[in-house]
Amino acid sequence: MTATTRKDTPVVIEGDGVELRVQEFGGDMSVAFMKLPAGADLGPSLKGLADDLCPCPHWGYLFKGRLKMRTPDGDDVYEAGDAFYWAPGHAPAALEDCEYIDFSPSKDFNEVIEHIKAQGG
Repeated sequence: MTATTRKDTPVVIEGDGVELRVQEFGGDMSVAFMKLPAGADLGPSLKGLADDLCPCPHWGYLFKGRLKMRTPDGDDVYEAGDAFYWAPGHAPAALEDCEYIDFSPSKDFNEVIEHIKAQGG
């Protein structure tokens, strides 16, 4: 069995109020703790990926705030207390200060993280 806390999970991206902490579990899945300040838009950091959107699926829970998720089918808004599944093909923008946890396939998520880092994010 494996467990972690936000505090014990390594920071992989940090700056301008954005904080992404990620821990891989068993090589197949990762847990991510994300903080996004109001107004943060990850869309520009996803440019260059398929359709300029995140190609990785995520399952999670929004603890705090409101988040707009742009998709090819239109925008969806998530609020604190929502459990979610984000299919491949999305770009988040924080409408309020947000905090959430999500679970994703490690390989896919690591590719997205490396792309964002290369964009200066």
